Amino acid sequence: MAADALWEDRDVRFDVNTPQMRMRPGEKMIDRLDAVEDTKGNNGDRGRLIVSNLRIIWHSLAIPRANLSIGFNCIINLSTRTAQSKLRGTVEALYVLCKCNNTRFEFIFTNLIPGSPRLFTSVISVHRAYETSKLYRDLKLRGALVQNKQLRLLPQEQVYDKVNGVWNLSSDQGNLGTFYITNVRLVWHANINESFNVSIPYLQMKNVKIRDSKFGVALVVETSAMSGGYVLGFRIDPSEKLQTTAKEIQNLHRVYSACPIFGVEFETEDKPRSMEELTTEAVQDDVEIHNDAQTDAFAAYFADSNKEDREPVFSEELGLAVEKLKDGFTLAGLWEVMA
Repeated sequence: MAADALWEDRDVRFDVNTPQMRMRPGEKMIDRLDAVEDTKGNNGDRGRLIVSNLRIIWHSLAIPRANLSIGFNCIINLSTRTAQSKLRGTVEALYVLCKCNNTRFEFIFTNLIPGSPRLFTSVISVHRAYETSKLYRDLKLRGALVQNKQLRLLPQEQVYDKVNGVWNLSSDQGNLGTFYITNVRLVWHANINESFNVSIPYLQMKNVKIRDSKFGVALVVETSAMSGGYVLGFRIDPSEKLQTTAKEIQNLHRVYSACPIFGVEFETEDKPRSMEELTTEAVQDDVEIHNDAQTDAFAAYFADSNKEDREPVFSEELGLAVEKLKDGFTLAGLWEVMA
């Protein structure tokens, strides 16, 4: 599984279908709260909030197709402030500020159970665990990966093999170093300078193959577009050792792809029911939905408090000069939201 196919932690989506609500391989439900209001977009509507190791999911209990999926990688700030809830009045709520595709969104969630801090503690703690486990998911160059010629292991990491005599072909003369092959990533570091290194999670690997190079036959690791689309070459002698190492990395990559380890660990006292138990089949309404431009859901959570003024343009619809609209927005759509 290449990271380019992983969207759950790196996107904000509205009103997703049932398959996108389900946990993907490696995704685990950490907590579930059955009485949470989406105070900004669905004020007065009781819903369920699910915290996984990749994202926050909220859906209305009355209308499950009214839902949100908020990836932890999109969150730029979590805070608690006072909000006005139709179900509880003035109350302390969780504010979630996100940025996705250069657009800011703000979400406000209110726990409908008085006196319970669980909404705040679960979301904030799991987000912190996500932020501190990025080496499981992100490619890292020149990091603090090695200490005293030993790999600094991650909490769920196991070293399967250590390969000496590996030349990194990123420069004309090459650099001699060492491979560490683990259950979650491939790490290389230079022998004479441990800070010259690279950590490549299997999540970010697109292809691992053997091909010819100007240095001879080499092991080539191609990374996902999300991680920068690197093409990294390594030479290992003799060729039998190169073949064995390449096959080992390919097999571990295949095993990891079937059940990824995302590295986010957090335990709650009460074990929530699985997502499969909570998912109900959507009822198909006998109506035709026209999805023109941005949906009302998108606009309801739009946060643009730190915007810069855009250039004025002439609007034929209004007969006036107006600020240029953001890509994807129309005047008709904005009037619909106001109405």
